[in-house]
Amino acid sequence: MRKRLTISAALAAALLLTNPAGAATGAVGASGAGDAYYPQYGNGGYDVSHYDLRLKYQPATDQLEGTATILATTTAALSRFNLDFALTVQEVHVNGRKARFAATGEHELEITPAAPLGKGERATVVVRYSGVPSTVSAYGFTAWQRTPDGGVAAGEPESAWWWFPSNDHPSDKATFDVSVLVPDGTQAISNGALVSQSSRLGWTRYNWRQTKPQATYLATLAVGRFELNTSVSDGGIPVITAYSRDLGDNAGAARASLERTGEITDWLSTQLGPYPFATVGGYVPNTKPGYALETQSQVYYSPRIFGAGSNTSVVVHELAHQWYGDSVSLDRWSDIWLNEGFARYAQWLWSEHENEGTAQELADWVYSSRPADDPFWTVLPGDPGPDNQFHPAVYDRGALAVQAIRNAVGDEAFFAVLRGWPAEHKYGNATVEDFRRYAERVSGKPLGDLLHTWLYTGGKPAAGTSPSLKALTALTEPRSWQKIKATDTLHDAH
Repeated sequence: MRKRLTISAALAAALLLTNPAGAATGAVGASGAGDAYYPQYGNGGYDVSHYDLRLKYQPATDQLEGTATILATTTAALSRFNLDFALTVQEVHVNGRKARFAATGEHELEITPAAPLGKGERATVVVRYSGVPSTVSAYGFTAWQRTPDGGVAAGEPESAWWWFPSNDHPSDKATFDVSVLVPDGTQAISNGALVSQSSRLGWTRYNWRQTKPQATYLATLAVGRFELNTSVSDGGIPVITAYSRDLGDNAGAARASLERTGEITDWLSTQLGPYPFATVGGYVPNTKPGYALETQSQVYYSPRIFGAGSNTSVVVHELAHQWYGDSVSLDRWSDIWLNEGFARYAQWLWSEHENEGTAQELADWVYSSRPADDPFWTVLPGDPGPDNQFHPAVYDRGALAVQAIRNAVGDEAFFAVLRGWPAEHKYGNATVEDFRRYAERVSGKPLGDLLHTWLYTGGKPAAGTSPSLKALTALTEPRSWQKIKATDTLHDAH
């Protein structure tokens, strides 16, 4: 989802100086995680290890009731700390004792425990809450999507505030148990494996479990009338797909795309290394915004994506994120190239696999089709700023940078890097600088100047990525290009 909030650098710096974690004046946890793009996202003073969410949702009224149990360890002595949340809180307990709480700002829940917490102390935080998510606004928008038969939470860089309290920044990943009670005839979808479901007195409870660390923006919830399908890929990976029963004309194209999820995941495993999670899948609810999102192991797809027919390229993009973005998550939002540049490049590799244009042909096409005075070349994929975080340049120029690396180090070293990087930082976080150091170590080639040119320097690089440096004046559009181009607004909610 494209961010709607613009924050100046000066304001960002000022906010980052507010309430530093563990400060001597009150030992108050920071109200932000220290991200220059989104200073108020996440919080300081603790690390979450697990979220246990027990929810009840009524689709007819969009009423959500919940109890969130959050397991965390303090990283500083705390007399007070924050969670990111926007619904109405009824009660908070910390380590079994009632805590004082207050809603502040756009999405801050300030919690004052009955007794201060020491540094390195384990804390169990229980928050009871309720609300109508679609009526709640933060920064002038809502990330909760109301559907004809329920609701959906799937957005980037934020959506968690609308359905559970959290430390909402990718740098604090945790495991999840999500238990959702819905009226009979309605299904609830979340991340990971559906471990059980049971019905009683007109209600059905769905219990989902994500056992690998997950960023909060990658947590998803969808409630509605779905057809839920299960299968197993040739590689032995359980596959879960789901489709709203009211997709209309896009239903066939959506199925023709998503039902190849197992096949595509097995193929990606040959390119990116072993699949990092226990299950894989995707769901298509009846939503209006036309974007997709790599919600961990259970990808969200808008039906609008399939309005022009089936598109396996978008499935490749979102599944590639399971390695680049989900298993290895960015450390700060300015590192977005590590997610989008490589997911786009996976589409180029899929094009090569399907004999619809090689990665080099696609790189030449992208490079030659944008004149030097195109504003496209002014966006820097290595640090695009919050307003341009999902700009086409982050995807396409980002993928050009990946192709430039491939040509500089050769295929053997390149694919060693491509597979090794997700293993090196599996289930963790990393920066662009971390990637540079890793790629140089594996390839034995200096890459600093190359990455500086493609990721951090404005203007069209003079040499392009074609190793022959030939004149690129009479290129033929690769057959895959229109399907790839159709995914330019993958994370744009408009």
